[in-house]
Amino acid sequence: MIRCGIGYDAHRLVEGRALFLGGVEIPHDRGLDGHSDADVLAHAIADALLGAIGEGDIGHHFPNTDETIRGISSMEILRRVRSLLAERNARAMNIDATVVAEAPQLQPHLREMRAKIAGALACEVSRINIKATTNEGLGMIGRGEGMVAMATALVEDV
Repeated sequence: MIRCGIGYDAHRLVEGRALFLGGVEIPHDRGLDGHSDADVLAHAIADALLGAIGEGDIGHHFPNTDETIRGISSMEILRRVRSLLAERNARAMNIDATVVAEAPQLQPHLREMRAKIAGALACEVSRINIKATTNEGLGMIGRGEGMVAMATALVEDV
């Protein structure tokens, strides 16, 4: 069987935190606020994968009330989601994701993001696609107050 899931995540930008997207630390004057490293891209992908296998969302598996996972790397979250897929005899066939942010420029980092995500999911880089766009100055994203990411995941039973 082949199944599809969608994921979405949003985080505010705050001073005093590193910015992680797709497992890559990106130079910026602010980072994303959250219980983990707040990697919106990895979180949207995790939600899409969990949705595809009918396992809820990232908040169910990694609640922000669990102090034992405070500061957890989102690549570790993806590795744990990959393990959950394996327990269900499933694997990621394809991920397509978009990050929406006014700054910084993400294009130079997309190749490394793809590689980090593919590594965490133990799949070929060719199965991961990441796009970056702006919000054309509109809303909270356009004002540079935060970032969002959306992802779709195609999962197959193995």
